[in-house]
Amino acid sequence: MADSVVLDPVDLHLLRLLQNDARTTYRDLAAQVGVAPSTCLDRVTRLRRAGVILGHQLRLDPAKLGRGLEALLSVQVRPHRRELVGPFVDRIRALPESRTVFHLTGPDDYLVHVAVADMADLQRLVLDEFTSQREVARVETRLIFQQWDCGPLLPPQRDPRPARPPADESTAKSG
Repeated sequence: MADSVVLDPVDLHLLRLLQNDARTTYRDLAAQVGVAPSTCLDRVTRLRRAGVILGHQLRLDPAKLGRGLEALLSVQVRPHRRELVGPFVDRIRALPESRTVFHLTGPDDYLVHVAVADMADLQRLVLDEFTSQREVARVETRLIFQQWDCGPLLPPQRDPRPARPPADESTAKSG
């Protein structure tokens, strides 16, 4: 697991702004945060180098690209051994239909988010790209009706107020 990075209030403010609009200029970021543009650039560069900022992505609408049917495929791989896992993940990630691949604990080894044109395309994908592989023991398909993005991921905020000691019952007033 990667080590966490110490972030001060200026770093957190920059991250909040960039998560909401990654195209914000350094000059605008600096003005909103209250630092010099060069300081802003240095901080964002440091956050990139530390691996806090992983990149900038362009999000596309799968439906507008002819892939209006999305599904989650629960995949069980047997035997679940390292020499099979790497090539399996590489093959699945290379599929144009694959959106995200998760390696899991529990009865299923992988959860794969896919986007396809229609039900026939989903059937082709499952049969030709998943169940045709010797190591794939089982695939369970769940259609996605709708999805919502959640808020930006930021480190948990620490409460700046000191914790209060519990009230002493002997000094509590009854009323």
